[in-house]
Amino acid sequence: RIMARRFGDQSFKPGENADALADELADVLWVLTAIANQTGIDLTEAFRRNIEKKSVRDATRHSSNPKLRDD
Repeated sequence: RIMARRFGDQSFKPGENADALADELADVLWVLTAIANQTGIDLTEAFRRNIEKKSVRDATRHSSNPKLRDD
């Protein structure tokens, strides 16, 4: 809802907090961390592996996209 209002076509209604996105994202991070803790997942290591995977997979992704090149 906040994303739709801030970046989409919807507008904020009277009394809605335009700065609530940070709090909502913190809620998501809290839940994600709780799930990782409950399931024994090392979230730091999982994130490191994910960044590594994407760095290798996407190393030339944008430089080889003709829509993004100047020439």
